[in-house]
Amino acid sequence: MRIRTAAVLGAGTMGAQIAAHLANAGLPVLLLDVTAAAAAEGLERAKTTRPDPFFTTAAHALVQTGGFDTSLPRISSCDWIIEAIVERLDLKQALLARVDAIRPAGAIVSSNTSGIPIAAIAEGRSPSFRQHWLGTHFFNPPRYLRLLEVIPTADTDAAVTAAITRFADERLGKGVIVARDTPNFVANRLGLFGVMQILRAVFSGRYTIEEVDAITGPAIGRPKSATFRTMDMAGIDVLMHVACNLTERLEPSEAATFVAPPLLAEMVGRGWIGSKAGQGFYKKDANGEVFTLDLSTMTYRERRAPRLASLEAARTIEDHADRIRTLFLGSDRVGQFLRETLAPTLLYAAQVAPAIASSIDDVDRAMQWGFGWELGPFETWDAIGVNAVLNASGVTHPPSLAVEALNGGGFRSQTASRGQVTLSRVPPAGTGLQVLRAAKDAGKVVRRNAGASLIDLEDGVLCVEFHSKMNAIGGDSLQMLLAGVTEASANHRALVVGTEAVNFSAGANLMLLLLEAQEGNWEEIEQMVRAFQRTTMALKHADVPVVVAPAGLALGGGCEIALHGDRVHASAEAYMGLVEVGVGLIPAGGGTKEMLARAMDDLPRGADPLPHIQRVFETLGFGKVSTSAADARRLGYLRDADSWSMNRERVIADAKALALQRTSEYVKPQPRNAIPVGGEGLLAALKLGVHLAWRAGRLSDHDALIGRKLAGILAGGLPHAGTVTEAQLLDLEREAFLSLCGERKTLERIAHTLKTGKTLRN
Repeated sequence: MRIRTAAVLGAGTMGAQIAAHLANAGLPVLLLDVTAAAAAEGLERAKTTRPDPFFTTAAHALVQTGGFDTSLPRISSCDWIIEAIVERLDLKQALLARVDAIRPAGAIVSSNTSGIPIAAIAEGRSPSFRQHWLGTHFFNPPRYLRLLEVIPTADTDAAVTAAITRFADERLGKGVIVARDTPNFVANRLGLFGVMQILRAVFSGRYTIEEVDAITGPAIGRPKSATFRTMDMAGIDVLMHVACNLTERLEPSEAATFVAPPLLAEMVGRGWIGSKAGQGFYKKDANGEVFTLDLSTMTYRERRAPRLASLEAARTIEDHADRIRTLFLGSDRVGQFLRETLAPTLLYAAQVAPAIASSIDDVDRAMQWGFGWELGPFETWDAIGVNAVLNASGVTHPPSLAVEALNGGGFRSQTASRGQVTLSRVPPAGTGLQVLRAAKDAGKVVRRNAGASLIDLEDGVLCVEFHSKMNAIGGDSLQMLLAGVTEASANHRALVVGTEAVNFSAGANLMLLLLEAQEGNWEEIEQMVRAFQRTTMALKHADVPVVVAPAGLALGGGCEIALHGDRVHASAEAYMGLVEVGVGLIPAGGGTKEMLARAMDDLPRGADPLPHIQRVFETLGFGKVSTSAADARRLGYLRDADSWSMNRERVIADAKALALQRTSEYVKPQPRNAIPVGGEGLLAALKLGVHLAWRAGRLSDHDALIGRKLAGILAGGLPHAGTVTEAQLLDLEREAFLSLCGERKTLERIAHTLKTGKTLRN
């Protein structure tokens, strides 16, 4: 079953964004609503939604709109038809009766419903329709949240489930779990249970909203939005809808757990339903100041920073499992809160897992991919200790899964030969996923230091993996990159540079640079820059193909490493950028040189180089960061020959496959000795632009200084147009970098970024 075209029926928030993500995957999409005007309005809203559901504006053209009244017959050319209209069973059934009459033979039809039984929606449909029918529950926003719950019915052909699962994994980049057709499936069922425990604790008056968000955020491996900010973003009315659905469809004894507290219903009645209404548990005024809802008075007050000493102490515990265990077992308010709310949530997961999912692994994946938990429920059980959770919950008859885990040493226990028990992680969801993790688990680490490791991916491919904090690049990382080039050239066929961490690299080690600059150790700084340049050039001129595999952030030096690979195979969500200007510097690891060389390579014969160099100047001068891999190609960080994977967990495997493919055609590039440059004429034009921006107040004095330094490199340092070598451009980079390190305002920018994570325009 090949999926080449798709239709989305319903152009509301979810429907339009699902259509956008299908377009990101390169599919022509037909987006329909009650009328053509409603569909067009839905698409326009999606185009202005932030974060952007589209990779690039070019993807807009893949989405066509129309109305059910005139355009529904156009679905006869679609391979996948997704129903995403309002959550009313009668309306869904009526629309799908029309779809059944005209859909092409073999076309897959699915529903994005979050709670209506999948089998019930298809009642009365033809046998062929029911064989090709299933649920596909996307999470909002569809581009950014990985989870896709696929819900087959008893009638669904297994080949249909397999086709959607494969397509969603490889083309949409989704983490797919196959859920059972039970109320609210897996993630929302468990997530809402946990929320209800928290709401009852807060509405009792024993904890403040700020305290709960401090506890239920990154401290226990959850997103920064924690509980109440997440509810505001999702919509409290949506929360109430899901809760009502569960209370209606579950057995009374279980349904009582999901009855919303009266205060929540009062908030919905007042229209305080979250961010889309301007107020919910939090409210932002016209000046951007955020206030918190006081539940005792139902008025908004100034936010109060929580004072929870154990949370501050736990910041030093890097391992998520150790941190959550420490907090859960603590004797203070944090421990009390977690035992009161998290323990029953874990117990509930063990109770319902067999009925709602195929395995405990899928339950863990659902909460990781759908709600951003670092540890799924069963990983959390194991982290805290099964006995400790049972003691906190106080149950006398625990679920059978928990009893089995208690007797076996954990939910995922492996007993070593000495009788010791080690707890394992959730396994990868399929073949070709997390291959770097698999190689490390198999003992394939060839060499390791504090900043990076060299890992054998087999089949003649080595991988350099960064693992410092934020994967910042220092001397250890550079040493391992050079070792990787040397080892791969001598004994292997190719080299991959990549990681399965959230981010590829946040750039060079700024703290080390700042300390050396403050001490005036200019020779040390020059040697640092030379070492970085020597490493990137070694990657570029290696004897074997080097494929760099960035995902997440690839900033500054991380981006420069990618620029010097034979090929780049990125994650679709790769946020690449040469951002050195933001800390008062210029790219000096070969990044400026490489962007200039690429611009001149792309220059049509006889064309004026100024507009092309101007684009590079603006990209570097404004520190532009791509919003996706497709956008990175637009900015010039990726070339036409570079590629990307939609599924983050497939990036390393796909990069390895590309590296092996390149071995049959790879020719070691020679150093470039004749890169065309514009000389003083081009420099004057760039400097004029800097001066005019400074006069208009768009640049500070220091911005203008950096701009002139950057312009000098892009002009080639010649008195007239001519050619320069790569080595000469690297010298110009290094000279400009060192001179800027001596500027007080540059050091202020670096210090500010290290302290706040933000840029300073001084």
